[in-house]
Amino acid sequence: MASMDETFRPDPTGGGPVDLLVVGGGINGTGIARDAAGRGASVLLVEQDDLASHTSSASTKLIHGGLRYLEYYEFRLVREALIEREKLLRIAPHIIWPMRFVLPYTPQARPAWMLRLGLFLYDHLAPNMTLPKCKSLDFRTSSAGRPLNGKLARGFAYSDGWVQDSRLVVLNAMDALARGADIRTRTRLVSARRVDGMWEAAIEDVHTGGRTTVRARVLVNAGGPWVSEVLRERAHVNSTKQVRLVKGSHIVVPRLFDGPQAYILQNPDKRIVFAIPYEQKFTLIGTTDVPWTQAPGHVEISPEEITYLCESVSRYFTKPVTPDDVVWSYAGVRPLYDDAAANASAVTRDYVLDVDTQGDQAPMLSIFGGKITTYRRLAEHAIEKLQPFLPVLRAPGWTADRVLPGGNLGVDGFEGAVSRLAAQAPFLDAQLCWRLVRNYGSCASEIVGDARSMADMGEQFGAGLSAREVDYLVAREWAQTTQDILWRRSRLGLHVTDEDAARLDAYLRDRHPVATPAVS
Repeated sequence: MASMDETFRPDPTGGGPVDLLVVGGGINGTGIARDAAGRGASVLLVEQDDLASHTSSASTKLIHGGLRYLEYYEFRLVREALIEREKLLRIAPHIIWPMRFVLPYTPQARPAWMLRLGLFLYDHLAPNMTLPKCKSLDFRTSSAGRPLNGKLARGFAYSDGWVQDSRLVVLNAMDALARGADIRTRTRLVSARRVDGMWEAAIEDVHTGGRTTVRARVLVNAGGPWVSEVLRERAHVNSTKQVRLVKGSHIVVPRLFDGPQAYILQNPDKRIVFAIPYEQKFTLIGTTDVPWTQAPGHVEISPEEITYLCESVSRYFTKPVTPDDVVWSYAGVRPLYDDAAANASAVTRDYVLDVDTQGDQAPMLSIFGGKITTYRRLAEHAIEKLQPFLPVLRAPGWTADRVLPGGNLGVDGFEGAVSRLAAQAPFLDAQLCWRLVRNYGSCASEIVGDARSMADMGEQFGAGLSAREVDYLVAREWAQTTQDILWRRSRLGLHVTDEDAARLDAYLRDRHPVATPAVS
């Protein structure tokens, strides 16, 4: 086990107070850390587990405006999300890409005129939309109708985006680190109090149990499902704002249909369920909306949710789906702002930023709600709220057009980046080249390095995962465990055997003590 000296680096201000102490290593926390560090602020981010280990890796993995939110008159949120969709497609083209969605029409759900109106608004709410517009489909002639049962004659197609959600979090943390932020995973906020106009916080290394006291001018509470606990129990701050926890679960089954399109399916209860191509060989199905009142740390799908999702898909597809078909499932708790809606599906997906100063004392900003698509804009809004307290944050915003690590694919885009990697490492097969660029973009060349053969890539752990890739993930992306690597970094968990995972586990124990990524 690493000592505290090995585990902790000095605070970015050389031991003095930092401008921002960010609590939470999900998409909102890392997004704020990146934005603030890029404006010149000193930032320390602490995350009690791995980056994106909870809500931010348990999404439906969409970058979307939220078509169904129009039904609840969330026009501002949808417009902002659609604008952000365009920006994210530009700054992370390796891990975010367009996807076409097929919406079958069933008269028992929403009327056709409502769907047409909603899709028209979806195409026109935001300026400068680049993705293909909505169109009507005749399933008797369209290839999109082949997997569907014969009762469905027509529908619509529209555009949105797909994201590798946990990688988006990691890339924001990497860029924050490159700009001077201190990112500490497996580090828990124990307590925080205001002392002499600043926050004094006790943080704990969960590996060693060692505690350190740090001081910060501003405390940012991006605790996600733990936002209320951080606010009231660890920082002892009272607030009228409440979080509402809603569990969302997903299942993965063998591929239900060919083609790159996804399906958005309307249920009799007015909820919608997505069926999305996943990891080449599978279909991802989700999500549910279930009120959650237990602790948010360990969340699993229930048998009832599995049945619900299987029945939802089986209403539409020729091939029925049963619980026996499920090869993997995951669940997460969404920390929504409590707007007192009676139905969990109707709770707003918009975010609320609450600044507490208790007079003129050190400010604390708490984040309620939010969604992956709008994380970058949420971070900008958070910075704007903190500008009166930290003049350094008044520097111009910059994140809208600066690519995330690996996103500089070149003028020939993704395919060009794949071709360049293949030229650099002709011993890699085409599928492995594709996967490395899809995960790491231009950083894939750093993983390959000077290797001239597969033997040079080191030990193989199945599905093309090599020791070189593992070493990169430990050195650059805070990966420490087999689960970090297989499920939140490489996304190979569905492709490796138990024996492969056991060998990877042994390799990590033998070769990699707990380490802090270095700036390249």
